[in-house]
Amino acid sequence: MEFKFFYHFGNFLLMLKGMFSRPENMKMYWKQFMQQCVDIGVGSFGIVFIISLFMGGVTTLQTAYQLVSPIIPKSTIAQVVRDTIILEFAPTLTCIVLAGVVGSKIASELGNMRISEQIDALEIMGINTKGYLIAPKIMAAILMIPVLVAIAGFLGIYGGKAAGELSGVISGEQFMQGLRQQFKAYNVFFAMAKSYTFGFIIASVSAYYGYNVSGGALEIGKASTTSVVVSCVLILFMDYALTAILL
Repeated sequence: MEFKFFYHFGNFLLMLKGMFSRPENMKMYWKQFMQQCVDIGVGSFGIVFIISLFMGGVTTLQTAYQLVSPIIPKSTIAQVVRDTIILEFAPTLTCIVLAGVVGSKIASELGNMRISEQIDALEIMGINTKGYLIAPKIMAAILMIPVLVAIAGFLGIYGGKAAGELSGVISGEQFMQGLRQQFKAYNVFFAMAKSYTFGFIIASVSAYYGYNVSGGALEIGKASTTSVVVSCVLILFMDYALTAILL
């Protein structure tokens, strides 16, 4: 088990090293990068939109259910919702979902190219396939996933406010008052630090498993599943590590 870990870790580092070479055709690399930005960013917006709204709404209702004491002001509900969403739900929950959506797509796309020998054909033509196929995906994920996390944060807080008003547990004025109370800008920096780290994990791990597929169609499915599982485990591990280091 240990040797298997070191084998994969060494191969992973070699893959990352292989990406850093001078592009053969900068225009093609740029086109590939923009295509990945659209696929990752726009393609994942729908699921992020739905999850964030309901995540905020559920957090508000559950916080209101727990804070039943008349001594605690209603605006505290908004404070709890704000900090919970910014610190944990928006970066971590969104990225775990994106590991399934984006990660499985990257792994299956590269796996399909490997099985159908498209990657071999590109290498015979003298193209650095690691730089051409993997680097744009990782760069696009590092750019677009933090944007999706920021949108998830805004939508989560808006969903919390809407749920509070619709259910009558907290008025809009009380919610806005709570949002402004004891706000720490560092929390936003912390959420962004997590989202950049998670974005890199999702794209690089999925690309590694997809790029190194061998066998047939069955192996593509296995590689796709493995990439999602490993990405989720690494996201949760790095979530704990970053929390221990930065907070």
